[in-house]
Amino acid sequence: MNDPLFPPLVLAIWAIGLGITLVVFVPLSVVLLHRLWRTAQSIQFYAREALTAAGGIAGNTGHIGALDHTIGVASTILTTALAIEQKLNAATGVLGRRAERS
Repeated sequence: MNDPLFPPLVLAIWAIGLGITLVVFVPLSVVLLHRLWRTAQSIQFYAREALTAAGGIAGNTGHIGALDHTIGVASTILTTALAIEQKLNAATGVLGRRAERS
């Protein structure tokens, strides 16, 4: 009854696996987590810059509604200017005919 619970080969394989894990996978995990953390910081930095730029764009495009109103007013002015032009052309024609008679 002096048999060990685990054979020495199993313990050796276990020790080798544990050693490989500690030597390879733990440092690899630390490196990958550090790269992930740096990438997340970079994304956060660029997101902050994008938010600032979006605020500037919103501020610069906030007056587009006023431009729509300006287009409406300009259309009215153009219609009035065309009516004035027609009346001036008629008056010019009348004055031109009077000048020819004289």
